[in-house]
Amino acid sequence: MTTETEQRWICESCGFIYDPEEGDPDGGIPPGTPFEEIPADWFCPVCGARKADFSPYAD
Repeated sequence: MTTETEQRWICESCGFIYDPEEGDPDGGIPPGTPFEEIPADWFCPVCGARKADFSPYAD
């Protein structure tokens, strides 16, 4: 079972996977940041899609 902080999210536009353990340091998101705590104006570091364009990723 995946806990909230371990839940990964996938960009529906390009397939980039946001992993909370890694964060997005280049985008100002430190490692260990759950997806839910990322600001709404954050965007995909690969294609620029909005946070709203991400969905929970299931292995």
